[in-house]
Amino acid sequence: MTTFDDRESAFEAKFAHDEEMTFKAEARANKLLAQWAGELLGKPEAEMDGYIRAVIHADFEEAGHEDVVRKVAADLGDKSDADKIRAKRAEFLATAKGQLMNEG
Repeated sequence: MTTFDDRESAFEAKFAHDEEMTFKAEARANKLLAQWAGELLGKPEAEMDGYIRAVIHADFEEAGHEDVVRKVAADLGDKSDADKIRAKRAEFLATAKGQLMNEG
């Protein structure tokens, strides 16, 4: 294998790793957002797992995270607005990235 092939393989491996970490961080941020929203809604512990799954599932409706923001905003009603939800999600994304860095 040539040096060029080695570099190409290394770049491909790094890209794949970065994409996997981004996916994990986004999923974890959505989970943290769902937990936060569930607490605001007063969801009992028994219903929290189902609510978290519903929020995570909402992320697969379209690209980006606006589908999650819309779902959580609709669920929360006047308890929060879309801008606050986006801010919390950004906060949770930073937290999730930190957690993943500490795990790996």
